[in-house]
This record gives sequence, structure tokens and C-alpha cells, in this order.
Amino acid sequence: MIIIRKRGYARAGLLGNPSDGYHGKTISIIVRNFWAEVVLYEWDSVDIVLTEDDRARFSSIHDLVRDVKLHGYYGGIRLIKATIKRFVDYCHAAQVTLPNRNFSVRYQTNIPRQVGMAGSSALIVATLRCLMEFYGVDIPLEAQPSLVLSVEKEELGIGAGLQDRVTQVYEGLVYMDFDKAREHLVGGLKCYAYEPMPVDLLPPLYLAYHASLSEPTEIFHNDIRGRFDRSEEQVVNAMKHFAELAAAGREALLQHDPKRLARLMDENFNTRRSIYNLARWQIQMVEAARQCGASAKFAGSGGAIIGTYDDEAMYRELCAKLSAIGSRVIKPRVQ
Repeated sequence: MIIIRKRGYARAGLLGNPSDGYHGKTISIIVRNFWAEVVLYEWDSVDIVLTEDDRARFSSIHDLVRDVKLHGYYGGIRLIKATIKRFVDYCHAAQVTLPNRNFSVRYQTNIPRQVGMAGSSALIVATLRCLMEFYGVDIPLEAQPSLVLSVEKEELGIGAGLQDRVTQVYEGLVYMDFDKAREHLVGGLKCYAYEPMPVDLLPPLYLAYHASLSEPTEIFHNDIRGRFDRSEEQVVNAMKHFAELAAAGREALLQHDPKRLARLMDENFNTRRSIYNLARWQIQMVEAARQCGASAKFAGSGGAIIGTYDDEAMYRELCAKLSAIGSRVIKPRVQ
């Protein structure tokens, strides 16, 4: 029996987020410390195996409430089902005839929940990779992020941008330009300009997250889109500025200028704070990191922060200060 095992990794936005959903520019990294893993093998029927995240039986109403607080209302089954459906739709549109084969699929993930590390799209990426190998279908790399995004936005109604999916498909360090002028079709899917960059351009980075205090991406992003669509000047200008920060960050990386990169990351958060009503505990994480001399910004939709630090002494101080407010600190593995 051939067993196919694929992973999709967590990601962190280095600069520009959340402008990816607003035709902006971003820079992101993959975070190999955390992953969603999918295992697929031939079976006599299509069988999606339930995991702990998909549980529907609880010892009490209090147990149910604890589970919802930890995992939200949805597990991974809906993501896998939607990915399979979208994959079949893509093959049909591309006039690709799939072999008459069935499979069993199961998954596991250690990506912290609802802290903006793109756990949902990581699971979709891993599932898509398994399906492509199992059926021998070659979907162009450039088109895969858009297919992953369509699973979330069109099948499941999850508000999202392309940044996470591009980073998770390409992996490493990626600069992305979502300007409408860069828009083009690949395999019938809308794509933009994606530039993988050498990972050794990165200065020392830390990532911190607060697993017990979080909120889903759908909640975090729900009002900004409306304000942008109503052409609220402050929000429109902020999205333009996020894109400018990402472009400047690309230059800082290429010029090996970590101090400039740090200033840009701080400005990214300051700009975000000017248009969002942020939870006090999220601001506290950033402030604690900056007290150590490190830069700090949101890694995603909230609940995790990322920044640069100077040396091991500063990293130890970061660990101590952030641990004191309930946050875990790691060094993200990008390659």
C-alpha cells in the first residue's frame, strides 16, 4: 500500500499584512515549527477519519464550552471535504479525467489555534498536495494559492487574502505584490506577482503567541472590509501604507539593513493600531517585546506577534517578559 504524507506549515506575516486582501504588498515567512499533516492512502471508499478536533461527543456542557474556546466551532473535516470538492471542480474545468480510485484520509495539526498562523490554509495545502500526488495531477505552483483560497472563500465563506496561501505553497521567504496591474490568469485562476527571496537575508526573528486568548480570523477582519469598501479615507490610506512598508522591507532585506527592517515592522503595527480596535492583551504583547528593545508587529490576524531582536541576551529577556504575560516565545524555523 502506498501511503502519501504531506505537510502544510504555519506562516507569519513579516510586513504589509493585512493589505494582501486589498491589492497591497506583503512579505511573509513559513514557520516550520508548526504544521498540519495529512495522510492519504488507497481505500475502497472515500473515507475522512475523524480526529479529536472534530469531536461531537462531550462529557458535559462545560466540556463542550471548553472545546469551543480551544478549537472554535469547526474542526478540519469541512476543510478537507471542501478541498476535495474544489480539486474535482478544478480537474473538471481543466478537462482532466481522474482515475477511478478512492482513498482514506486523516490529519493532525500542532498549529496553535486562532492566533493568526494560518492553520486552516495549512491543512488545505497539505490535503491538496496529497490529492495531486494520488491522482497524478500537476497544478501549476503559481495557481495553487488561488485554488487554496477558493476553498476558503468560495466553498466555506471564510474571509481571507492570498498571502498565507502563497507563503505556504512556495515556503521560505516570499515577497508578494497584489497590485491589480500584476493580475493574470494561470490555469484559469487569478494570480499575482510572487517573488521567493533567499532565507539568509533574514535577521534573527522571534515569534510569540498567546494560545489561551485568541479570536477567529473571521471576527478580526469583519469590519475593516466594510470600511474599505465604503472608501473610508483612514482605512484606504492605511492599506496603501502597508504596501509601501512591504516594498521598503524588501529593499531593507536586500540591503542587509536589519535596523531599517525593525523600524518598518514597528510602523506596520502602529499603522494597524490606528485603524483597528485591538484587544488590550494583544497590545500588551507588542509593548512587552518593545520594552526589551525588540521590534514587534502582528504575525497575522491577532494572538501572535513577530519581530527582530539583536542578540541572545535580548532573546532571553523577550522570553522572560512575554512568558510573564502568558505568551510562549520561539525562534521560527524558516528553512
